[in-house]
Amino acid sequence: MACSKIFSGDLPELTEEIIHHPIIMGRSIFNKNYHFIDEDDKAKFNEYGIEYDLLHSNTLFNYPNFIKYLDTYRTYRSINYWIDSLVVKYDNKLRYKLENLVYRSLFEVFIKNEGIHSFGIKHYIFGFSDDNMDLVLQNPNLTYNMRNLILIVNAISSRNIFPFLKFLCSNCNSISSIVVNFPACSSSLIETHLSQIIISQHNLKKISFESNFILYNPFLSLKNSNCSNTLNTIIFYYTDFKNILTVLQEVFNQLNVLESVHIFYCCSLNSDFVQQIIKVIKPFKLISLFMSEILHVESLQLLLQKFSDCLENFGFHYGYREHNVYDEKRRQSFKLIMKYCTKIRYFNLGISDDNNIYPFIENNRYNINYLTIEVDFHDDYTGLSSTVLQNSGQVLPSKLKYLCLSLAFKTNDLEIFLKNSQNTYIEKLLIKSKVEYTRFEDFTIYIKKYIMKEERVKYLAILKSYSKNNDLFMDEFGFFSKDEVNEFKLHNIIVQKFFDLYISTYDFISNHL
Repeated sequence: MACSKIFSGDLPELTEEIIHHPIIMGRSIFNKNYHFIDEDDKAKFNEYGIEYDLLHSNTLFNYPNFIKYLDTYRTYRSINYWIDSLVVKYDNKLRYKLENLVYRSLFEVFIKNEGIHSFGIKHYIFGFSDDNMDLVLQNPNLTYNMRNLILIVNAISSRNIFPFLKFLCSNCNSISSIVVNFPACSSSLIETHLSQIIISQHNLKKISFESNFILYNPFLSLKNSNCSNTLNTIIFYYTDFKNILTVLQEVFNQLNVLESVHIFYCCSLNSDFVQQIIKVIKPFKLISLFMSEILHVESLQLLLQKFSDCLENFGFHYGYREHNVYDEKRRQSFKLIMKYCTKIRYFNLGISDDNNIYPFIENNRYNINYLTIEVDFHDDYTGLSSTVLQNSGQVLPSKLKYLCLSLAFKTNDLEIFLKNSQNTYIEKLLIKSKVEYTRFEDFTIYIKKYIMKEERVKYLAILKSYSKNNDLFMDEFGFFSKDEVNEFKLHNIIVQKFFDLYISTYDFISNHL
């Protein structure tokens, strides 16, 4: 896919990531599409002092035809970065008009190419998206062949969101994946429109219900004949089951090809929920279980007895030491996880002083690929962090795709961990610690000795944090000098920013399910 290197122009290299997420290119996204903007709009840009020659566009092929994923929020951010990079500065009123002109011009280019298969409306922005949504409503070809729809709306504009949802009902029936994330205070009209969108689809395979959205009617709509024979994956992310407990079993029993269910930090994960889900007749697998509310031991045991053989992704939410009841429940729960689960692939530990984590990692060493161990840096977890580092290195599998250690540790504890884990190759290693506890001069020495020289990782990210006036600050810039970064390159190790490598549970949902 890296075909652009053969050209002599200043064309960005085409990669799979850029094709599916074009806005990551920052200012280049506008420069490379300027060639395809109509003459009237180019004249409007001239009024802002933006001339064609200044954009030095040497586009040698129809670049927009390669763009498959349109994300309104990323587009908005990219436009802002691009305007910030201009020599000319504008007052707020002119800046808003320019933002709107760029946004609208890009939308018109994307509409013409008719190649968008993924459309994401994220973090809905008042005014900015409102002024341009008419382009979508007037051009059904943009969404006619859409396969992936993402609706993450924080601030709802009733003037436009309702017409857009209604528009999708009658102009798009090819969606195979839907993500819905609306505030709990959303209008019942949104529920109705989303239900109609779901029912109108002919090939819906995956749906993700996110946030505290009232999902009764959209969830109930999965019973319709189209979805019942196509839907194979359901994701619940920070949702509340209380509104669907009475129909959960009924809906699941109508889904003829359901393969997997994923639960991430949901509310009302209680005995009533467990009774409903274990009584479902149609076979499916509970692949992911991440808990913020701890189930009663008896209920969790029933759940694991049915689904432990297929459970691959597991984790606890952050707990706090003063919450002794929570910690005790979690320890009891973890004993059951230890007993029943041996096929865990992704494990997010959160905070734990439970020594069972080490045999648990060892028991799952043939399957674990992603491991995250992190504490809340607002509290003092130096003792726990030291214990984790001193005991976890020797139980790691021979190969990990991802290891994130976010701990308040002392440098000598890190050396113990690195020594004990010398037989483990880690594709992506992320380490975060607090400045108050770590001597970073020695830290660098140990990283070079045990990681760089032995070439034990492919990607490396280090993040320093420090407290000031009870606030927590992060510093991921300048940990390694430019010469040190190049030194790592000589050992086939790529140094990156911490949050560029970090995989949250949400990232895991988005990219691995």
